[in-house]
Amino acid sequence: MSNESIESSAVDKIQSSAERVKKELKKVIIGQDDVINQVLIAIFTRNHALLVGVPGLAKTLLISSLAESLDLGYKRIQFTPDLMPSDITGTEVIYSDPTTNERQFKFLPGPIFSNIILADEINRTPPKTQAAMLESMQERKVSIGGEDHALPDPFFVLATQNPIEQEGTYPLPEAQLDRFMFMIKVEYPTEEEEFEIMQAYTGTNISKPEPALSGSDILEIQNTVRSVQVSEHVMRYAEKLVRVTRPGADDALDICKKWLGWGAGPRAGLSLILAAKAHALLNGKNHVGCSDIAAVAPPIFRHRLIPNFAAQSEGLDSDAITAKIIEAIPQH
Repeated sequence: MSNESIESSAVDKIQSSAERVKKELKKVIIGQDDVINQVLIAIFTRNHALLVGVPGLAKTLLISSLAESLDLGYKRIQFTPDLMPSDITGTEVIYSDPTTNERQFKFLPGPIFSNIILADEINRTPPKTQAAMLESMQERKVSIGGEDHALPDPFFVLATQNPIEQEGTYPLPEAQLDRFMFMIKVEYPTEEEEFEIMQAYTGTNISKPEPALSGSDILEIQNTVRSVQVSEHVMRYAEKLVRVTRPGADDALDICKKWLGWGAGPRAGLSLILAAKAHALLNGKNHVGCSDIAAVAPPIFRHRLIPNFAAQSEGLDSDAITAKIIEAIPQH
C-alpha cells in the first residue's frame, strides 16, 4: 500500500474504530485515558504491553474489559510461584484410540492459544515460567515434542506487574522486558475519578462492554498502520533519540553518560516508528511527525533505559531522564 492510499477515509475508520472501543471501555473503566490509548497503540501495531502499578488500580479489569470489547478469544493466566511452563503452553499426553487401541501422543493446547492473553502478575512466577511465556510472545508459536504449534492471529499479551519493591516478586530481566513494546504506568485516579469509582461500583447497576471490533477489523487496522510512510527526517529523529541514550557511544548525551548504566537497543527504534504511526492515525493524521515520536517515547524508554546509582541518588528515574532527552534533541 503506497502513501497515497492512506486516505482520509482510512484514517477516519481507524479513529472511529478506536472511539467505539473506548466508548465500550468507559462503561467499566473510569479515567485512565492515556493507559487506554497506549494499550490500543500496542494492539494496532501487533505488539505486547506491560501494565505496572500497585494492586487495586483496575489493571486486570481494564484488560478483561478490553477483551469483551473486542470479538476475540481471551484467556487469563494468573502467575504464581508454582506455575509451570506447561501450564501456559500446553502438554503432550498419551492418547489411546478407542477403536484400534493404538496409543500415541496428543498435544493439549494451554491457555496461551488464544487471541488476547492477560498475563496477570507476571513477576510473581519464577524465571523458567516467565521465559516460556516470553518465548511464545516473540516466536508466536509453541514448540512441544519437536513440533511447532502456531499461535492464533491476532495475538497479544497484555501483562500486569506489581512494583518490583514488593516482596515475593521475580523481576523480569532487561532482555525479556524488551519484548514488550510499552511499559505502561497505571497511576492512582484523580479525586473526581475516585469519587465516580465509588459511586459506580457500590450500586447494583454495573454496565458491561459489548464487542466493538472483530479479529479481521484489527488485522486490517494493523496493515493500515504498517503502510503509513515515515519521512527520512522523522526516522532520523527517532534514530537520534535511541542512539544518544547509550552511555558508551560517542554521540551519547552528557546526561546519559552521567545518569544511565544502559541505553536503549535497536528494538526501541522499531517500536518508536511503529507506535508513532499508530499515534498519528489515532490523532487523525495520515503522516508521522517528530511530535508523534516524542509522544510515544516515554512508555518505550521506561523499561529500556537503566538509570545508574548516580541517577538514583538524585531521585531520577527513566521517565525523568527520557523527558530531559526529548528536551535536548531538536524536533527538526
